Amino acid sequence: MDLNRAKEKFSGYLTLSVLLAVILFIFAVFIGLFKSEEADFSFAGIGMLLQTNPVFCVLLVFVVALPYTVYLITKGYSKLLNDRQQVIDLEQSRIQQVDEFARQLSQDNLEVDFKLTGENDSLGKSLLHLRDTLKQDYDNNLKIRQEEEQRNWITEGSAHFSEVLRNNMNDLEQLSFHVIKDLTKYVNAVQGGFYLMDDSDPYNRFFKLTSFFAYDRRKFADQKIKWGDGLIGTCAMEKKTIHLKHVPETYIAVTSGLGEATPDNLLVVPILYEDQIYGVMEFASLGKFEQNHISLIEKTAQSVASTISTVKTNMQTAQLLEESKAQTQALTSHEEEMRQNMEELQATQEEALRQSQRLTLLENTLKQNLILSEFDEEFRLVSANSLFYKKFEYGSDLKIEGKHINELVSEENRGWLQEIIDKLISEDKSYKGYIKHVTRTGKELWTMASLSITRHEDMSVDKIMFLGIDMSDERDQLLKQEAVMESVSNLGIKLELDINGNILNANKYFVELFKLSQKEITSLAMPDVINPTEHEGFNKRWESIISGNNYSGLLRGVTTDGQDVWMNGSFSVTQNVAHEIDRIIFVGIDITHERKLESELASAMDTLKKQEKMIRDSEKEMVSKLRESRTELLSQFKEVERIKNLNEKILDDFADAVVTTSQDNRVVFFNKAAEELWQIERKDVLDQDVSILFPEVLTEKDDLLESFTRPGDHKMVGKRKKSKIIDKSGKEKPVTIILAKARVDNENAYMALIQSIEK
Repeated sequence: MDLNRAKEKFSGYLTLSVLLAVILFIFAVFIGLFKSEEADFSFAGIGMLLQTNPVFCVLLVFVVALPYTVYLITKGYSKLLNDRQQVIDLEQSRIQQVDEFARQLSQDNLEVDFKLTGENDSLGKSLLHLRDTLKQDYDNNLKIRQEEEQRNWITEGSAHFSEVLRNNMNDLEQLSFHVIKDLTKYVNAVQGGFYLMDDSDPYNRFFKLTSFFAYDRRKFADQKIKWGDGLIGTCAMEKKTIHLKHVPETYIAVTSGLGEATPDNLLVVPILYEDQIYGVMEFASLGKFEQNHISLIEKTAQSVASTISTVKTNMQTAQLLEESKAQTQALTSHEEEMRQNMEELQATQEEALRQSQRLTLLENTLKQNLILSEFDEEFRLVSANSLFYKKFEYGSDLKIEGKHINELVSEENRGWLQEIIDKLISEDKSYKGYIKHVTRTGKELWTMASLSITRHEDMSVDKIMFLGIDMSDERDQLLKQEAVMESVSNLGIKLELDINGNILNANKYFVELFKLSQKEITSLAMPDVINPTEHEGFNKRWESIISGNNYSGLLRGVTTDGQDVWMNGSFSVTQNVAHEIDRIIFVGIDITHERKLESELASAMDTLKKQEKMIRDSEKEMVSKLRESRTELLSQFKEVERIKNLNEKILDDFADAVVTTSQDNRVVFFNKAAEELWQIERKDVLDQDVSILFPEVLTEKDDLLESFTRPGDHKMVGKRKKSKIIDKSGKEKPVTIILAKARVDNENAYMALIQSIEK
């Protein structure tokens, strides 16, 4: 009821009560005067009537009390209506406030505030909690989108730079230019430099600036940085990325048509692969290097290092082959001259020794990185490298030669291994794949292995070669991934569909997976969440499903932002009491992660197969070269050894004492005259430090002796000087001494010719 109308109505009641009381009193007085014999119709008569008859006094009181009572009742009820109207107005204002708050939230205004009426305002607190929850969800979704955009950015960049590396594998200069140019543009840097390490001289390694790119222009600069110098050398030495966020103004300046500026950020990234440095990349930016920029650059640097490693390996292999051919031809053409000319023989000997060292280095490199072993025709171990002993936990004091190959695998795999061996013998095909071994202490060892057979001329088995790579860590990682996949499979997807494929209901996991809201779910049909490329096949399966046939298999879906989702599940139908199809239920699991893992594993397997083929080809080529080189060098080494013995015999019979030391100051030659001079047998001196022949009491006074006994290359060569030595009995003997120096394969050797003055 309206408050004003109620007040008007109550005023009418009050007026009516007053009129009714007055009329009743007048009527009663009129009747009293009419029946009274003494009173007349006058005020005096009315007074007499009131004095003689108390009833009329009561009536008079009633005339006054009735309106007053009605007035009090009307006033109280009006106050009650006013209070109720205030409550209604307050609630109406509250409803308008809630409606405005909800409207602001629906318009994504998550900063809107809601004023609480008090501590007990549960509705207001719930609305504020709803706003905070929506704001948090919005922030989380924004963060997820940003992370996804960064991952896509890195993925696209990695694919692009992989293509750049493939297209420029044969030219390191073009490779470095295209990489630094595209990376500088891709990360919005203002300039970038590519420093390639030159390690042709192990004692003088340096970095050469092969490519320099700035402000969309190719620059040319000739700059060399020594190992360990500046940021470039420090980055290479520490093998870690250096990120400077506040670059000194004097460090570098960027000049363009717009003027000159100082970069704010500097990023120096090592080109590192398998703990081996191949170079350094440097980038300067006027802005900030984000984490995704750094991740992409580091990932690209690793790919560049891998490519450079492959290119250098190929170049070294080709160079070794060419050198081997050239040296073989040189040795053949000069064989007669070697026998006639001692100096040429010595030069050929040194060249042959260097060639042998190169081949030995190549063989040692393979031995250090691959598990190598050889088995005889009975598949018993003949020899193995140190990595084999280490992986199978055998010490150098434990001889395992003669062990059968079956003893190196677990018992459950011995039957399978025997089948592989039988195929190797009968089909003459090498085996490539995983092998599960068991070490000396019973631990499992997984290898990616290659088993191949070499045969005699009569095709009988000569030996079996085993080459392997330790894949135990990768196997453990795969098992962990399988455990994760099993855990993920416990989180199921459930959908309820009608016969037309419309989605009636979906669980929370499906909603989150496809990034939908509950409102959107009921307006979608199954084809809306299926990848468009799968529609034709799905429609055929759907016809079978609504015919009453269950279906199990893979489904390829697509989220609202276009991402593929893979599900493995089954459709089943439910029927009503009339045996008509009521609903179709789909239950499945999200296997998107597993599909990605399968793709990554397939890519990894392809890489391993390529590497395995390269190793196998290199192994065949190396074995062939080794056989040829060993045959050719064997005869040379015999002649060289004869000449060496002849030279040592001549020096041994030399009248003066001769002491020869290596670069590390060890005595490598000590002739008979030296034995007589010092009265010491050579076996007590060889491989000892030369300082045992010249006590400190002599070297403190003689700078020539002090330089001869001091480690390093700072010796007084070519200077003849009188000095003293002290023999075994402690007797001082005056001598004349002169030092000579010879350099062989980057190492210095020193010879002291000592003549006794007494003689």
